[in-house]
Amino acid sequence: MQPENLICNFKMNFKNKYFRPSIKATLITLALAIICIRLGSWQLNKAESKQALQAQYNNYERDPAEALPTNFSNLEEIRYKKVRVSGKYLPQYQILLDNQFDGERPGYFVITPLEIAGSENIILVNRGWIQALKNHNQIPEVNTPSSLQSVEGFIWVPSQKFFTLEKKTNSKEWNKVWQNMDLNLYTQLVPKKILPVLLKMSPDNEGGFARHWVRPDDRIQTHLSYGYQWYGFAIASFLIYLYLSFKKINKTKVSSKRNAS
Repeated sequence: MQPENLICNFKMNFKNKYFRPSIKATLITLALAIICIRLGSWQLNKAESKQALQAQYNNYERDPAEALPTNFSNLEEIRYKKVRVSGKYLPQYQILLDNQFDGERPGYFVITPLEIAGSENIILVNRGWIQALKNHNQIPEVNTPSSLQSVEGFIWVPSQKFFTLEKKTNSKEWNKVWQNMDLNLYTQLVPKKILPVLLKMSPDNEGGFARHWVRPDDRIQTHLSYGYQWYGFAIASFLIYLYLSFKKINKTKVSSKRNAS
């Protein structure tokens, strides 16, 4: 018997019904279940990853601030490490990171490069959130200290994966407002030695703005909820498949066949 006929010829009597699924329904249900299970696993993996990041954040949060690391070969190892660094801000290379919200208020993160004292290295400092003007085409003024600064914060590793609809920036142009923290692009545009991490300024540090930093485990319950929902969809699709595959026995036809025999 050919494999494609196995499903069509498979019958299972159950009281006054018989089970006879179609090839099309079986394939659609199988594909749908696989997609739902993979999406559910993806959401649960994101939740698990955030839990691990939160554990690392909690470990560093209890530690006192240390000197800035000199080895950046393993960024994951120093993520969320609490550090203190001194230097002077370079306001000419300051940028505003757009589409940041404090509650429902739109605004920007102020990203200011700090030239580290006694070094040629530059580290970008996220000094916090400022509110956008009513006319979003106007850029708000930002006060940047010119004296030597001592900045405490935790190390943030910016993502290299982001989606943007903005046009690619010309290498000769400098934009004060950015849609994403593209550290690779920033390194190309600024003629300085930029460290591969950012520093999120501590809430009690002077010289910053609103700093309500989101915890790594933010929205973890949402990921768990979505994951269980996708698994539920997979189970529901299978139950619907079973329900539609059971057909009622036509007693009239059955009687006719018996009489004919």
